[in-house]
This record gives sequence, structure tokens and C-alpha cells, in this order.
Amino acid sequence: MAKAKKRQAMGRGLSALLPTEENLIKGTVEGRVIDLPLDQIETNPFQPRTQFNPDTLTELASSISELGVIQPITVRKLNANSYQLVSGERRFRASQTVNLKTIPAFVRVANDQESLEMALVENIQRDDLDPIEIALSYERLMNEIALTQEEMSKRVGKKRSTVANYLRLLNLDPIIQSGIRDGFISMGHGRALLGLEDKKEQLNLYKKIVATGMSVRATEQAVKPKKSTPNPKIDDYTAKHITAFKTFFNVPVQTKVAKNGAGKIIISFDSEKEFNSIRKKIK
Repeated sequence: MAKAKKRQAMGRGLSALLPTEENLIKGTVEGRVIDLPLDQIETNPFQPRTQFNPDTLTELASSISELGVIQPITVRKLNANSYQLVSGERRFRASQTVNLKTIPAFVRVANDQESLEMALVENIQRDDLDPIEIALSYERLMNEIALTQEEMSKRVGKKRSTVANYLRLLNLDPIIQSGIRDGFISMGHGRALLGLEDKKEQLNLYKKIVATGMSVRATEQAVKPKKSTPNPKIDDYTAKHITAFKTFFNVPVQTKVAKNGAGKIIISFDSEKEFNSIRKKIK
């Protein structure tokens, strides 16, 4: 029995060391880490992430069940008994899965714009986001907070060219974007496909990549415009002699010369009489 009680206490994790909101009711909770009831926390409507890997969520839930929540989530206070998630939705969801009643949370003051920015920036910094999720986060942050690509690059600590490359992926056909999200093709493939302006051509090549396992390098080569080699100028050595032929036979005469220098002479005639006249002259 003693071991079970000890195990239960360990399972509370950081919560065992934190004051509850009830203990802070006379003071302020902003700027502090407290133990909050999960049913007083609502998810962030600005959360840019819509997909959570069920396997990793299960693993996190198992860890929380054993050790408790080690890293506090971040929330903002809405009113007396209501809070909104700013970051840490995976920890929040996993805690709900194992039926925890409370969770350690850092309470901060944030308006809607700050809440959106914090949620987006936190998600962008994650290692397990796919390129399209990152691109959508960049786009949303730029649109809703009115940032330029240069300002965005400073906020997230990336080069401006890197931000631009992610954003360009959103110009791909939605089917191809889904292919990147699902891991059928890489971001490198997507960037190469952007070299095709025609969406149908993009889709056709995308299907070929998926079907054959084309490399990024091969995709880049397939997208490159085929350079047409101009026909070498043919030296028509017969041209200066055509007049002599026409005078001699007294009928229309043509010559055709191929690239390799070979050719033929075409002597035209309108009647049997003209043919016999040509034949006699050749004879």
C-alpha cells in the first residue's frame, strides 16, 4: 500500500510542487506556474496545428501517467475560472487521455494577437512539423499579424530565403501538398515541381515520382526545359548551278540537299513530248 501511495505521488509530476488556483485566489496568477483544473482550460482557436500523431500522443500519455507533466503548458486567463491554451496542446490532450484532473500551467497575460503569435511561433519551432504545416503557419502569421518575409525570418530565426521557399509550396496543387504532408514526396520534390507552371503537368510528374520513386535530382532534370538545338546551316552547293540546269533542259528543275550533303535533282515535265526532249538531252 505504501508503494502504491508513493507511486501515485510521483505520478503527479510537477503538480505536486505547485500551488493551486484556490491557494492564489487572493493574489494574482499571471506570471506564475500553478496547478490548474483541466476542465477550466479551453483549446486555442488560433492553434495552427490540426493533425497530431496518435502514436506519439499515446507515448506521451503513457509517460505522463507514470511521471506526471514535467513541462508546464502555457495559458492565458480569460476570466475568473476560465483559461485558454497558448502552447502545449499535446501535453494537454495527453493529460485528458489519462484522465488527469489538473495540469501545471504558466499563466501569462496575452491578447488575441499575442496568443496567436506565440502559438504559431512555438509550433513552427517544432521538429515534427511537415513542410506544408510550416508554410501554412508562416502564411497565417504574416497575414494576421501583418509581417513581411523579412520580419518573419527574424521572428522564427530562419533565413528569408528559407521562409520564401516554404511559402512557395502553397502554390502547388492541393493534391501535391497532401502528398508532401503524407510523406509521399519530399519538400525538394515539391520545390522542383514548382518549375512547371501548368498544374496538370505538375500532377502528371507528381504521379510519376510516386509511382517510380524518382529522386529530387531526376525531378529537377525532368522539369528543366528541353533546349532545342538549331539545325546546322546546310551548304546548298547546288544553288549556283540550278540556272544552268533549267536552261539546258528548258523545264523547271529543283535540287534538295540533306544534312550529310547528299541530295537529289528533280526535273519536272508537263507532257510526254517534254519528257522525250529531256531524255534525248540526257542521252
